[in-house]
Amino acid sequence: MNRIYLDNAATTPLDPQVMEAMLPYLSTHFGNPSSIYSYGRETRLAVENARKTVARIVKASPGEIFFTSGGTESDNMALAAAVEDLGCRHIITSSIEHHAVVHTVEHLQKKYQLQLSYVSVLPDGHIDLDHLRSLVAGSSQRVLVSLMHANNEIGNLLDIEKVGAICKAHNAIFHSDTVQTLGHYPLDFSKKWVHFATGASHKFHGPKGVGLLYVSDDVTIQPMIHGGGQERNMRAGTENIYGIVGFAKALELADQHCEKDQAHILSLKYYLADKLQQQIPGLLFNGDWRGESLYTVLNVSFPRNEKTEMLLMALDMQGICVSGGSACSSGADLGSHVIRALRTTPSVPIRFSFSKYNTIEQLDQVLAVLAQLL
Repeated sequence: MNRIYLDNAATTPLDPQVMEAMLPYLSTHFGNPSSIYSYGRETRLAVENARKTVARIVKASPGEIFFTSGGTESDNMALAAAVEDLGCRHIITSSIEHHAVVHTVEHLQKKYQLQLSYVSVLPDGHIDLDHLRSLVAGSSQRVLVSLMHANNEIGNLLDIEKVGAICKAHNAIFHSDTVQTLGHYPLDFSKKWVHFATGASHKFHGPKGVGLLYVSDDVTIQPMIHGGGQERNMRAGTENIYGIVGFAKALELADQHCEKDQAHILSLKYYLADKLQQQIPGLLFNGDWRGESLYTVLNVSFPRNEKTEMLLMALDMQGICVSGGSACSSGADLGSHVIRALRTTPSVPIRFSFSKYNTIEQLDQVLAVLAQLL
């Protein structure tokens, strides 16, 4: 049985061209980049070339790009720095952020006795920008706003420029988790709307275990990991060379093929949505799925009954990989905190998320299996 993988918002398969770029650094180019002889200089050059590539694509200067172990570490580092180094004493976020942000701000709030506010979420899953404006304007302390560029479960896109303008007007620090949009949309950090942004290469066909933290040169922060001079004294520890090389290659390929891939993936999303609507009565879509939304994500609420109750498991038994929400919390049986914030009626949410490797034929197989199960 051929498995059908439709959980690309959790992770994506490695592109063969990315693997090819990484292989020399898994074999002959094994030097420690902190060593001064030729083996070390080779890998040091690879890291700095990767940094330049990434900086060019996101329109930042290489000095604003730091490599980390992934989006979660980058989010933690940015949020902690905003509080500990930039004097933010009031954090404004939303209840539908990724747990890498939700749990981190809760921890920081307890540790430093901060003020923590949650901006209202509209019924379609978008952030209420009027409420955000009044929260930022009404704060007597320095504010950190942390709002994700695209929601990883429902796909809603944030207007980064509008949020950035609100923050700028009130001297607030703005952190945006751009994990779902880096490699999928052209990002332009030269506009200086954000102070911190984050990414993870496994969301766009790169390797796992390597991430990005963008830190605007408008701010100065201290390292979170101490013990060495790597990443320009910002993150101690020997660099993940092959991961960093793979990150840059994956981002380069994503950037080159952005329009073609987007058109293909969007056609898959709309095809599945239309067929599901025809096939299943009482089905609802979560978020602003036809509007300001990720082209890679379709979040569907099936009516809750004895047939849909175990749908995720039933699909898995048929070789179809989808998720009920964020991959990082899929082991928890509480259900999705994002869907809970949007829907009070009981439903069974399933997230289908697509990549350039998915096909219409695969979707037809999924629809046939759903018809059989339901």
